[in-house]
Amino acid sequence: MPLRTVKTNIVQSIRAHRVQDLHAAAQQLGHHFLYANLAVAQSKQDVLDMIAQQFTFPPQTSKNFDALFDGMTDPLHKSGPQPGFVVVLEQVPAHAKFDKEAREQLLDIFREASDYWAERKIPFRCFYSFSVARAPVVALESDGTVSLAPSGIDLTDGGEKMPTDKLVDISPLALRMSSPFNAGYWLTAA
Repeated sequence: MPLRTVKTNIVQSIRAHRVQDLHAAAQQLGHHFLYANLAVAQSKQDVLDMIAQQFTFPPQTSKNFDALFDGMTDPLHKSGPQPGFVVVLEQVPAHAKFDKEAREQLLDIFREASDYWAERKIPFRCFYSFSVARAPVVALESDGTVSLAPSGIDLTDGGEKMPTDKLVDISPLALRMSSPFNAGYWLTAA
């Protein structure tokens, strides 16, 4: 079971965990499983709307970060005994419209929710991953012109690729491989 070594109340990078394994562990433990894929979110409001929608929360929880926190805490606590929560935020945006400060504010809301549930002795584990923007692809067309994207990719009026086409999922395996300090991975990969 992937959660046996994970603290009961924590917010951490998904890294070595797979969403399917976390879902199975939540089912096995009888915990609520809340999942949101935020890959196409472009702004703070998009993130809030998508979380509320995918968590099947009431629409008022998407007003702001405080409303999201409130939706994850008091109403759920008052609705009856809670067995625990496993939360996954996949591909949290990492670009200019949802910058590092906004990402930290979002994760702080989940940290505060984790603390809230810890005080009530209810497990609340939150796992997240970031989407990473990559540089636009430059292509030389057959007529000698330069384009910013290969054919078939939608461009904005300014000729740039749509921001959602710039997102790349960083898988747990890629993260492990990218660290030169993870000698265990390099020594066992044969």
